[in-house]
Amino acid sequence: MTEDAERNPWTTLSSQVQYENPWIRVTEHQVLNPKGRPGIYGTVHFRNLAIGVLPIDAEGYTWLVGQYRYPLNRYSWELPEGGGKLGDDPLLAAKRELQEEAGLVAGSWQELLRMHLSNSVTDELSICYLAWSLSKTQAQPEETEELQVRRLPFSEAFAMVERGEITDSISVAAILKLQLMRLSGQVPAGLFP
Repeated sequence: MTEDAERNPWTTLSSQVQYENPWIRVTEHQVLNPKGRPGIYGTVHFRNLAIGVLPIDAEGYTWLVGQYRYPLNRYSWELPEGGGKLGDDPLLAAKRELQEEAGLVAGSWQELLRMHLSNSVTDELSICYLAWSLSKTQAQPEETEELQVRRLPFSEAFAMVERGEITDSISVAAILKLQLMRLSGQVPAGLFP
């Protein structure tokens, strides 16, 4: 790739914060677009990392968390997920979310992937982990979470992605990544029976 291909073709003339809360900041930018014409661009800055955890037990089962997602106005099955403070160790946030939402503690961890969740309007970064060598503990969901926890074979979670029953991007990406790792023989030794 050439240096010219990676240059920023946008010119920012001014930026003004329109809204902020403890989780996000929305900014409107007056810009010149790549063709040099004036326009506006809105961006959403996330104050936390998006953290996802794909737990796999000794029998090859995983856990999904079901909850009503207010922005979607619908129920969603997904992996244990949450936020991690920018600048903090994301693995600590992953461990906290797994315990809080699924009531699990993992002895082994591996980063699965990093991705930007909606890069046309946000800077939100997600880090997804694979967790195994699991033991049960007490779940402690936050007051904003009314959760159902479901243990099922990993193959069934993959089938739910294929059928479009899991639509959460972190969950879809992590489940597909692990399936690709399985097909190419790249999973940690002993992860699946």
